[in-house]
Amino acid sequence: MRVGIGYDIHQLCKDRPLILGGIDIPHTHGLDGHSDADALTHAVCDALLGAMNEGDLGRYYPSSDPQYKGMNSLEMLKGVSGKLAERGFRLVNLDTVIIAQGPRLGAFLTDMATCLAKVLGVDADLVSVKVKSGDHIGAIGRLEGIAAQAICLIVSK
Repeated sequence: MRVGIGYDIHQLCKDRPLILGGIDIPHTHGLDGHSDADALTHAVCDALLGAMNEGDLGRYYPSSDPQYKGMNSLEMLKGVSGKLAERGFRLVNLDTVIIAQGPRLGAFLTDMATCLAKVLGVDADLVSVKVKSGDHIGAIGRLEGIAAQAICLIVSK
């Protein structure tokens, strides 16, 4: 058994879509980044890569490489999931939390979990997506950004 933890944070900005867990969230601002800046999916990728001792997402999808500009983060997750299978591991469960003062995300959590589970090839009940507010503290509390954390358990097949 192996455990991995992932974290990501992106600044909110105008003229970008807000995508979390592969779901397009209606909002006035999106997340700034080289790819689609899906902080939740990036945190999941890092958790899985960490559990496999494969480094972080930047090792495979560096932001300095123009070919990844605007990339759909679910494609990154597919690649990481493929590496998981290639290395002979399977996902036992995945637990995540999004830290955001706004927008309200409760109505989208099930869709996010379902989307992530589909890409990972597991039942949706193995993927948990939660949200916590920033309690008006720091950059997240001031609506400057959104962060996400993920932890996973993997086992050899």
